[in-house]
Amino acid sequence: MAKPLTDGERRKQISVRGLAGLGDVAEVRKSFNRHLHFTLVKDRNVATRRDYYLALAHTVRDHLVGRWIRTQQHYYERDPKRIYYLSLEFYMGRTLQNTMVNLGLQNACDEAIYQLGLDLEELEEIEEDAGLGNGGLGRLAACFLDSMATLGLAAYGYGIRYEFGIFNQKIVNGWQVEEADDWLRYGNPWEKARPEYMLPVHFYGRVEHSPEGVCWLDTQVVLAMPYDTPVPGYKNDTVNTMRLWSAKAPNDFKLHDFNVGGYIEAVLDRNLAENISRVLYPNDNFFEGKELRLKQEYFVVAATLQDIIRRFKSSKFGCRDPVRTSFETFPDKVAIQLNDTHPALAIPELMRILVDVEKVDWDKAWEITRKTCAYTNHTVLPEALERWPVSMFEKLLPRHLEIVYAINQRHLDHVAALFPGDVSRLRRMSVIEEGDCKRINMAHLCVIGSHAVNGVARIHSEIVKQSVFKDFYELEPEKFQNKTNGITPRRWLLLCNPGLADTIVERIGEGFLTDLSQLKKLLQLVSDEALIRDVAQVKQENKAKFSAFLEKEYGVKVNPSSMFDVHVKRIHEYKRQLLNCLHVVTLYNRIKKDPAQAFVPRTVMIGGKAAPGYHMAKMIIKLVTSIGDVVNHDPVVGDRLKVIFLENYRVSLAEKVIPAADLSQQISTAGTEASGTGNMKFMLNGALTIGTMDGANVEMAEEAGAENLFIFGLRVEDVEALDRKGYNAREYYDCLPELRQAVDQISSGFFSPREPDCFKGVVDMLLNHDRFKVFADYEAYVECQARVDQLYRNPKEWTKKVIRNIACSGKFSSDRTITEYARDIWGVEPSALQTPPPSLPRD
Repeated sequence: MAKPLTDGERRKQISVRGLAGLGDVAEVRKSFNRHLHFTLVKDRNVATRRDYYLALAHTVRDHLVGRWIRTQQHYYERDPKRIYYLSLEFYMGRTLQNTMVNLGLQNACDEAIYQLGLDLEELEEIEEDAGLGNGGLGRLAACFLDSMATLGLAAYGYGIRYEFGIFNQKIVNGWQVEEADDWLRYGNPWEKARPEYMLPVHFYGRVEHSPEGVCWLDTQVVLAMPYDTPVPGYKNDTVNTMRLWSAKAPNDFKLHDFNVGGYIEAVLDRNLAENISRVLYPNDNFFEGKELRLKQEYFVVAATLQDIIRRFKSSKFGCRDPVRTSFETFPDKVAIQLNDTHPALAIPELMRILVDVEKVDWDKAWEITRKTCAYTNHTVLPEALERWPVSMFEKLLPRHLEIVYAINQRHLDHVAALFPGDVSRLRRMSVIEEGDCKRINMAHLCVIGSHAVNGVARIHSEIVKQSVFKDFYELEPEKFQNKTNGITPRRWLLLCNPGLADTIVERIGEGFLTDLSQLKKLLQLVSDEALIRDVAQVKQENKAKFSAFLEKEYGVKVNPSSMFDVHVKRIHEYKRQLLNCLHVVTLYNRIKKDPAQAFVPRTVMIGGKAAPGYHMAKMIIKLVTSIGDVVNHDPVVGDRLKVIFLENYRVSLAEKVIPAADLSQQISTAGTEASGTGNMKFMLNGALTIGTMDGANVEMAEEAGAENLFIFGLRVEDVEALDRKGYNAREYYDCLPELRQAVDQISSGFFSPREPDCFKGVVDMLLNHDRFKVFADYEAYVECQARVDQLYRNPKEWTKKVIRNIACSGKFSSDRTITEYARDIWGVEPSALQTPPPSLPRD
């Protein structure tokens, strides 16, 4: 097979990345050498690869700064309505290549670096991922920032600058081992500390009521230090800001306490305050009611709201004197989007500021708060819903507890007036859950305190209305909306799959990069021989490249002409990696039973992190690696079946594996995956989907035609019917011989000969308390996988389906999603206006 082009060689052919003019290349070289010189002048004369990376990062950053300052000036002068996206997670990945792509600098940098005898791709690999997120929710926030900048919205991402992001995953003897993610070890060239905007955040203390009003006294103060990261739009000269807060102890911290042994101990105790921004909680779709987490949630909200109000009060650039004193126009100038319930405290905190500090009367304050805030729900799993113990809340945030009680009282009075005597409705709709441990239901607080509530895919938004918030929907149906998730085509096509991007540009031009619906133009070319050939060739090159990566990084040899069957996402029972395992074991058994039969060769890749405290998820990883140990070393199997666990799955690894995938597994139990966004990335990158009718898969099938996906399994209605009847896993075990064989092998220790009982707990769960009905979908899944094999044997027909999928993936751009948020929730219009480039003199 021909050696694949490197991305560097491939980029030379790509017009869409900005033609490298001689002047640009010379300027980049000059700037690079200058930065390198100042890096080295300090202490060394020999440059390391990291020195080269930093020199390039600073060179590219120089191109951002003028646009960044100009964009912010532009906002202060125009004073548009500002969008504040509040999230405890921003899963950004790497920044260098994304910045080059969005500024149209990639070819110039590539050429300059090449002329200096270096390899751009090698330098890009030095950058650490900014892993400030767990999975879908945090990555969605990152895609949204890219789209908001590209659409010219005056938007800000606000979150926490975790010192340690999502842990690095090591696999040791088949088990997950966590390692701290010290991502800031070598510094971060993309952030700028802004100590001049440092703000105090208060905790604990007591509340005093007096005729003059309410005072929150004797609090502990932690300072919030902002770090700003530029967010460039795609080739529109707009550069927005992501502002992340870091916790700092005040200099007098504990020094005025008499109860502290002394000065040294007091200084050492500064760590206690600064722990707030130390580490990201590594749970995906699971609530862990720890005080430190509640502190993080209030910390980001309190700092952000002070910042929002400061910016609201001063409307001219560089002026910090308050000019606005009335809050009447606040909702016309400010939109706050709550990414799940994690920043829900924005609602009582805004009320506290308006009522206690700004002396706005309660009803007016409540009207302003509701018009300002909107809430996005991300999950229907009960274990994921945030329910804080009242006792913890009262200790940490005593004034906020009073405010939540007052909000709830008025809310319940309103419900009682509409439904007299309906006590169970009042109990269901209360923000306060009574019981042995009184709790605050943060989702209820969000619904009551927001003017819009949205789910993240059509099916999810229906479930939200019909079950999770049914009572609230009956009260205010107009409040509930759908906003189907999307992904940014800049990172998830242009950056990660230049070969495919180029193939598309050759056919339909480059307009699709900012209007992904233009991919529909490819439908006329589904049977075009040249396009079929090119799309198949790009996929082959991506697979060859990923195979080389696997061999280099993990010493694993795979067959690049096998089907790349990929299942990457957080490890969770509801995502059903176990169903995939059962299929793999079934394939293995079929090969062993009849080795002479013609099998479609497969490389099954499963990857994802398990929350450190989630025992079953860790067992699932051990099962995958154990099955791999048996299958991959069985000489009868050869290279017809390989099972690989992709270690440390993260944004930068997704950018490598997704373009190489043939089959995308999206097999959650219907009604459990709110949307999914990985599904969209695979679709855009030329993989076919095997999936259930869950989340956005439903809309993918609608866009591309169900016959162009491999849809199988129970629908939501079937799951509900099975729940009413009572799910009995043993029925399936008893009547499906291939299922029974696979389960018995796992149970008996066939895949864990040194520890025969290793997977007894997993099998016991599958047989006796499987909430996600793995066995109920086994037969349909295995049958559907046989159809996958059948189509894969016909490469031309397979590639035609791939082209249809790509052509129909336009709906799943985050640009479309954000345009809908802007019009339907925030009340702003996306602007095609370019920010004036920094080279233009100001008026």
